[in-house]
Amino acid sequence: MNTVIAFIVIFGALVFFHELGHFIFAKRAGILCREFAIGFGPKIFAHKKGETVYTLRLLPLGGYVRMAGEDPEMVDLKAGHRVGVVCNEQEEIVKIIVNGKDRYPKARVIEVEEADLEHQLLIRGYEDGEEELKSFSIHREAVIAEDGIETQISPWDRQFSSKTLGQRAITIFAGPLFNFILAFIVFIIIALVQGIPTNEPELGQLTPDGAAKEAGLVQGDKIISINGEGMSSWQEIVELIQKNPQTEMDFTVERDGNTLQIPVTPDSRQIEGEEKESGVIGVYGPVEKDFFGSIVYAAKETYFWTTEIFKMVGKLVTGQFSIDMLSGPVGIYVSTEVVAQSGIMNLMKWAGVLSINLGIMNLLPLPALDGGRLLFFLVEAVRGKPIDRHKEGMVHFVGFALLMLLMIVVTWNDIQRFFLQ
Repeated sequence: MNTVIAFIVIFGALVFFHELGHFIFAKRAGILCREFAIGFGPKIFAHKKGETVYTLRLLPLGGYVRMAGEDPEMVDLKAGHRVGVVCNEQEEIVKIIVNGKDRYPKARVIEVEEADLEHQLLIRGYEDGEEELKSFSIHREAVIAEDGIETQISPWDRQFSSKTLGQRAITIFAGPLFNFILAFIVFIIIALVQGIPTNEPELGQLTPDGAAKEAGLVQGDKIISINGEGMSSWQEIVELIQKNPQTEMDFTVERDGNTLQIPVTPDSRQIEGEEKESGVIGVYGPVEKDFFGSIVYAAKETYFWTTEIFKMVGKLVTGQFSIDMLSGPVGIYVSTEVVAQSGIMNLMKWAGVLSINLGIMNLLPLPALDGGRLLFFLVEAVRGKPIDRHKEGMVHFVGFALLMLLMIVVTWNDIQRFFLQ
C-alpha cells in the first residue's frame, strides 16, 4: 500500500508540475484554458473555477491542458438553424441554446441567417414572430448549451493559434521546463534536510552494525592516515577501504584534539558488475548544511542527471540501448517500490530524477510530444507561415497512436520481466 501511495504521489506531482507549466504560460498569453486534467479517461473528480474545469481522471498515465482552438470544439451555426438565446440587460447574447430549448422557457428563438462566434461575435437572424432581420452582439464570455452541456465560446484572440509564435512556443516549452524546476526544488530540499556531501577526510553518520562502529569510530572523526598513508579527502578513504576487504587496517584519527590509533577490519561486499569483492566499514560521507550551498548542489545534481539521461537517449538512438531496457509505468512502479525501502530521501531523489527524465522525453522532437510541436514551430519560423493545421494534427495523431503502441510493448516487457519470469 505504501508503494502505491508513493507511486501515485510521485507520478501525480510530475504530471501536475508539467501541466502547470503549460497552464501558467497559456493564461499569461491570454489563452482560454477549458480544462486542467490529471490522468486520462473517465472523470473521477471535477471542479470548475473561473473558466477552467479542474479534473482528476481514472488512468494515471499523464495529463493535459485543453486550450481553446487546439481542437474543433465549437458548434458551427449555419443559415437556417433555429437556436435559443438568452440576453443580458445590454441585449448581448450570453447563452446560445443549440438543442433542448424547452429547458430554457425565457430564451428567445432565432432562425440564424449568419453567425460568427470568433471574430465579429454576432448572430444575424429572424426572431420568432418577426420578419425584420436583426443583429445580436455576442458577449465575449457567452456559453453554448448543447445536450445539456455548457461550453464557453472562444473569441479568436483567446485561441492558441491566434498568439504569436513566441507565446505559443513558450507555452509548450513551459511543461518540460517546470519538470526541471521541480527536480531543482526537490534537490534543494534534500540538501537542506540531509546535508551537502563534502570531500573532507572525516566520518559522517555510522550504520548501527558496521565495522566502523564496532571498532569504536564515531561520527566527526577526522582521518589523518590509514596504515601510515596520509588521507586528504573522503574519496581517498573510500578507495583504500574498498581495496582491503577482510583486512585489518590501522586508522589514525583526530577526535576532540586527541590523536587515536584504532584498528578497523572492513566487511566484504559484492558490488554488482564487478568480480572482486569490495571493503566497507558502514560509514556515510561527511555532509554540511548551507542554504546557498544547497542551491549550488541542486544545480549540479540537475545538470548531472540531465547529461546522464541525454547519454542514455543517445545510446537508444544509436542502437546501443535496446527497447527491452526501457521501462513503462509498471517498471517505474517496481523501481519505486525498491527505492521506497531505502528511505524518504532516496525516494525524493528518485522523484527528482524521474522529473528530469519526463522533461527530457517530452522535449524529444517526436509527433504528439512537446518537442514535436516545438519542431513544427521551428519550421514555421523558417518558412514564415504555419503548417496547415489539419496536416499537423494528422501527424500528431499518428505519432500519438505509435507512442501508445510503444507504451503497450514496454509495459508488456515490464510485466514479463518482473512478474512472469
